[in-house]
Amino acid sequence: PPACCGAPLPVTRSSPDTLPEVEVRSNKELLLNPIVISRNEREKVLIEGSVNSVRISISVKQADEIERILCKKFMRFMMMRAENFIVIRRKAVQGYDISFLITNCHTEQMYKHKLVDFVVHFMEEIDKEISEMKLAVNARARICAEEFLKRF
Repeated sequence: PPACCGAPLPVTRSSPDTLPEVEVRSNKELLLNPIVISRNEREKVLIEGSVNSVRISISVKQADEIERILCKKFMRFMMMRAENFIVIRRKAVQGYDISFLITNCHTEQMYKHKLVDFVVHFMEEIDKEISEMKLAVNARARICAEEFLKRF
C-alpha cells in the first residue's frame, strides 16, 4: 500500500509509520490507555491513542425512537461519504454512532488545531442537527395529519 505522505514503499511487515496502530493493535506498548468521557450511558466519547494515530468515537444523545432513527440515518449518510471528510471512519466502533481516525499523516498535512476544532464542532452541532430534523419531521407529520383529518 502507498505510504500516507509519499510514494509507495516496499514494506514486508507493518511499521508504525504505515498503519494506524490504534486500528491494527499489533503491539500493546504502542497504545495509550483509552479514555471514556461520559455524561450518561448514552452520551459518551471514547478516545483511543497510539504512537501514530488517535481514534475518537462518539455516542450521540437519542432520547426517543425518532431521534434514534434520525441519528442512525444521519451517521450512515456521513460515513458513506467518509472520503470527503477524510478523518471519518466508514464504520463506527461497536457501541458508538460515529468514529474519527486521525493519523500522523493528517497532522502533517493539516493544522492540528483545525482537526481538533472540526471534531469539537461536530460534537457541538450534531445534537442541534438531530433536534432540527426531529422538529421538521414532527411539523411534516402534523401537516399530514391535518390534511388527512380534513376529509372527515
